[in-house]
Amino acid sequence: MSKAASRIAFVSSDTTDAKTALESLSARYGQSSVEDAEIVVALGGDGFLLQTLRDTMGTGKKVYGMNRGTIGFLMNEYRSGGLTERIAAAVAETIRPLEMLAVTSDGETVSALAINEVALWRQSYQTAKIRITVDEQVRLEELSCDGVMIATPAGSTAYNLSAHGPILPLDAPLLALTPVSPFRPRRWRGAL
Repeated sequence: MSKAASRIAFVSSDTTDAKTALESLSARYGQSSVEDAEIVVALGGDGFLLQTLRDTMGTGKKVYGMNRGTIGFLMNEYRSGGLTERIAAAVAETIRPLEMLAVTSDGETVSALAINEVALWRQSYQTAKIRITVDEQVRLEELSCDGVMIATPAGSTAYNLSAHGPILPLDAPLLALTPVSPFRPRRWRGAL
């Protein structure tokens, strides 16, 4: 991330380890508000890092995550010493949000940005029948399932992984397409 940050905002999840780290690091390095900080240090797990990225989206703030949670696939190892040097030496990854544009059955257009995934769910107790089309080419004529999600590389370790989807490298120019509770997945090839 190049130069050492002098104004750091520490934010933490609600776990005891994360709150203890917040107190310790704030006392050692000082605490800036998120608005005034050059960098935001997220203390928690992958879920908290994704929440912090959503909270800072569009601000241009850099976020550095340290694992004080359960899953730390996206996080750096927690160490209290040498933090400004580690931040300066860190290789920045650009996390690109997924832009969702959907049209409801009533014709209403809904748009949103997602850092981890966008999911389509069945709207009744019956199984959904979904056709998968990518770049105007039908890839799967009919998928019977409870839903389907499209996950970014950053989100591939979250709900996508729990639904048995693949883990994608952060710098991969890919999206994971994962069915949720598919019925008779014989037609499912798993890749586009």
